[in-house]
Order: sequence, then C-alpha cells, then structure tokens
Amino acid sequence: MAEVNPQTGLPPNWEVRMSQSKGLPYYFNTADKNSRWEPPPGTDTEKLKTYMATYHSVARPPAPQAPAYNANDRAGKIRCAHLLVKHEESRRPASWREAKITRTKAQALEIIKAYQERIKKGEISLGQLALTESDCSSARKYGDLGFFGRGEMQPEFEEAAFALKVGEISDVVETASGYHLIERLE
Repeated sequence: MAEVNPQTGLPPNWEVRMSQSKGLPYYFNTADKNSRWEPPPGTDTEKLKTYMATYHSVARPPAPQAPAYNANDRAGKIRCAHLLVKHEESRRPASWREAKITRTKAQALEIIKAYQERIKKGEISLGQLALTESDCSSARKYGDLGFFGRGEMQPEFEEAAFALKVGEISDVVETASGYHLIERLE
C-alpha cells in the first residue's frame, strides 16, 4: 500500500479542496478527477483530524449583528451547535473523519456519553470537542449550524433544540443520523 501524505494523512493523489457553493472542504483525486465529501479509503484519520483542525476550521462565528442579517429573516429561528457521533446504523454511516463508520449504536452511545461528561465537568466546551470529534461537517465551525426554524431539522433534533434556553446543552438526542449533544447559542 502506498504511503499517505505525512501532512494530511490522505492517500496518494488526494487533496483537500474547498467547495465554492457550500464553503466546506471536500476530497479531490488529482489523478482520476473524482471528488467526495468523505475521506477516501486508506486515509490516516488521526493525521487528517489534526490537519483539518489546523487548516480548515474557522473561529466560532460571532452572533450575527445587524445590518448583516435582517431581524425579520430570523423570526422564529434559533441558532445551535452540535456534536454528532454516528454509528453503523446511521442513515449515512460516513463522515469527514471516517470513510466508513463501523462502530455499533452501543459504542456510539458510550462515546457521546463520555463527551457529555467531559463537557459537564468543564474540561472542554462542546464547540472545542466538536472541532475534532463530531461526525458532522459543521465540526470545522465548532459544530455551529447557524440559524434554523421549525421544519428544517429532524423532528427529534428540532424538539430538543427548541426546548433549550440560550446557553443550555441537551441530554443525548438520538436521530436517524446518530447521537447528538446540542447547545443553544441564540
């Protein structure tokens, strides 16, 4: 097997590029011109996590202020961050961290509960943990999903998010995507 890139952890001919339409990183093969959202097989995920956290994460966006956003555009919307742990039964068992997620639901639940404990103890914030551990592409934005209204998220996620007060973090929430911890930002 060929050596992975020592900086990115990606196999030969693969590089990280930015999507102009989504503003998110993706993986591009310069030899066959194929692209994908998930890391290609053979990726050293630990090296990739370090590379992505260093070069493709952004500072947590500040709360939007007028005139950047029209207050009417945000009516009825909230802003949340989340940390997602997927498992083999997730509706899409792949992420920017792993091309194929094989952990069981029980293992995923154990992982997210351990994250929850670290956050509760004040060892780390949800956003800092999401940056390297979340299976959602929002990880590069410290888990920040931006503003959303009712009907825009999975029902279980939405119910938990809208029940939170600003600054609160949910208990573990299960959706078809996996297990989430949700923090209400606004």
